[in-house]
Amino acid sequence: MNLDFAQLVPSIPYILYGVWVTLQFVAVSLVLGFLWGTVLSLFKIGKITILRWFADAYTSIFRGTPLILQMLLIYYAIPQLTGVDIGAFTAGVLTFALNSAAYISEIIRAGINAVDKGQKEAAMALGVPYRTMMLKIILPQAFKNILPALMNEFITLTKESAIVSVIGALDIMRRAQIVGASNYRFFEPLLLAGLVYYLLVMLLTLAGRVLERRLAKSD
Repeated sequence: MNLDFAQLVPSIPYILYGVWVTLQFVAVSLVLGFLWGTVLSLFKIGKITILRWFADAYTSIFRGTPLILQMLLIYYAIPQLTGVDIGAFTAGVLTFALNSAAYISEIIRAGINAVDKGQKEAAMALGVPYRTMMLKIILPQAFKNILPALMNEFITLTKESAIVSVIGALDIMRRAQIVGASNYRFFEPLLLAGLVYYLLVMLLTLAGRVLERRLAKSD
């Protein structure tokens, strides 16, 4: 098979530095996606028709088109239309935050609807304002119900973040490609990249299970 992992050893630190880039990218995208997704979920369960239509149309568009197409549109089309250049990292964060928000909004909406209606009725009977009720009563209970789904979205985002290498972001995948192109040996660096992604996913899965157990103890 003509494999030579010895040639890969000097490049391992260079590839592993991409873990930091990937985690930065995923963390920022997840936070922005969660915040925007929460807003969209509130639009979907609200009584304002135009906001419900907007949230449903938004979700339909971002779930119905390829993620890579959305990223290329943001990275190439926005500079063409506005004359403002967008860096690869920024374009990737915007794409994944906007895309992830569509999925997270459905997860949160389902979690809110799963909360016993008596909680909302009791809060309304006590005169609790709608905003306070959602922030302090409904959403905390919904979060416990949707934690596994949110962790799954986090894991999916971590794996799919590899496509930012298409626009030149120096994440794990892009660095592995650069190392492969420098010595014309792609199997070894790509195998290392796959191992790093796998370990990241396993760590996230373990962290999610630990968090679930801690929340379960508070019931």
